[in-house]
Amino acid sequence: MKPYLLLTPGPLTTTESVKQAMMSDWCTWDADYNEGIVQVIRKELTALASSRPEEYTTVLMQGSGTFSVEAALGSLVRPQDHLLIAANGAYGKRMGSIASYYGIDSHLMKFEETQAVDARVIDEYLSRNPQTTHVAVVHCETTTGILNPLESIAAAVKKHGKILIVDAMSSFGGIPLDMARLGIDALISSANKCVQGVPGFGFVIVRRSRLAQCKGVARSLSLDLYDQWDTMEKGHGKWRFTSPTHVVRAFMQALKELDEEGGIEARHQRYQKNHDTLVAGMRALGFETLLPDALQSSIITSFRYPSQDFDFHDFYQKLKLKGFVIYPGKISQADTFRIGNIGDVHPEDFVRLTEAIREIRK
Repeated sequence: MKPYLLLTPGPLTTTESVKQAMMSDWCTWDADYNEGIVQVIRKELTALASSRPEEYTTVLMQGSGTFSVEAALGSLVRPQDHLLIAANGAYGKRMGSIASYYGIDSHLMKFEETQAVDARVIDEYLSRNPQTTHVAVVHCETTTGILNPLESIAAAVKKHGKILIVDAMSSFGGIPLDMARLGIDALISSANKCVQGVPGFGFVIVRRSRLAQCKGVARSLSLDLYDQWDTMEKGHGKWRFTSPTHVVRAFMQALKELDEEGGIEARHQRYQKNHDTLVAGMRALGFETLLPDALQSSIITSFRYPSQDFDFHDFYQKLKLKGFVIYPGKISQADTFRIGNIGDVHPEDFVRLTEAIREIRK
């Protein structure tokens, strides 16, 4: 049953076969689950993320994506380290909040929400602050839909020999990237994003040599990334604490469907067509995008309110009755709403969406 299409950046619309995969129960101690599902997922994610998978490992972590971001920062950044966080939206700022909670020596480098993170500014900061050990950045900042220039950012960080942590929550699986080529040390994402699984766990793909140095660093028992990895390695996929078994099984099905679609590049092309169809239709109706095309990702698109008297709540409810759920805006600079382009949605769905909006706006 699909009461409506979720046009959001996750949770998102999933296939019926992903939903169906959750209809069986699994024992967390059984080899069919740990070796037949968890270990397969870990191996496949590592291979998707890096052209040199032998240098990396994947750690699955219960909870939302933020749990995995916190696990990564709290386990990879030691008390004596210095962390630079480059932020141009809510999720970069959230990493700053995590660092503050953990008492991590850090600097939050703020950019405007409609401005991409500037690698030159990072380069200059690292030149002036050689004590910096780690740099963290969000790849696709869904506050606006902006896509930060990961390649140039990574080049600046690696020029100074620093450890790079990337929040790829909303981009991994939907935008091609290669951790080994870019020199990314840790990448964080979640089950309910571009791989098109359901909420319940996140994951950190991390360079083995980095993670091996992090025993005892974590300030949290539940979010100890090293201990979770060590247990999964020694226990052949065993989690330390109860895992979301149904969600994990659904994710394995989602990975299979990603491969059947043609992999990340093919999915990226579909998402881009979704975005292009959406933007063309909305501009034809008089809506303006918040971001210029050069900064825009294919993941989620922000639109300005068409007039000062625009009632988003009324607009939202009317669209929901027509079978579409969208997102409110999340920035302070302008009145906006957002429409997600990811999930089991296709260009024809966005043709139907813009037709529904045309009818609402008559």
